[in-house]
Amino acid sequence: MELALALLKAFVVGGLICVIGQLLIDYTHLTNGKILVIFLVAGAILQAFGLYEYLIKFAGAGASVPISGFGYALVKGAVESVKEMGPIGAFVGGLKATAIGISTAIVFGYAVALIFKPRTKEM
Repeated sequence: MELALALLKAFVVGGLICVIGQLLIDYTHLTNGKILVIFLVAGAILQAFGLYEYLIKFAGAGASVPISGFGYALVKGAVESVKEMGPIGAFVGGLKATAIGISTAIVFGYAVALIFKPRTKEM
């Protein structure tokens, strides 16, 4: 029962984040890249005020997997490193906290590019 509730929370919160993204796509003239940046910055700002942490504790992967979770991880890593290393930690901490995600994206992106033939979409 506890697992089912955790999955439901993750599904609902992740789904709501996706709904917000879809509404931005449907009702604004923002490009996909701009929407990604908005989500990343929103996650970073919410964590700067300590709010995104509550969402992560409530929804788990439903809040940490979307791109807003990446912004959260950047800020959280930077803040923790500043406490340990001082001001230079602001530059080091965010990269240290997200290194696994960045590395995974690079490796799998490269692998997919090797397997499939990338091409420009014709209009």
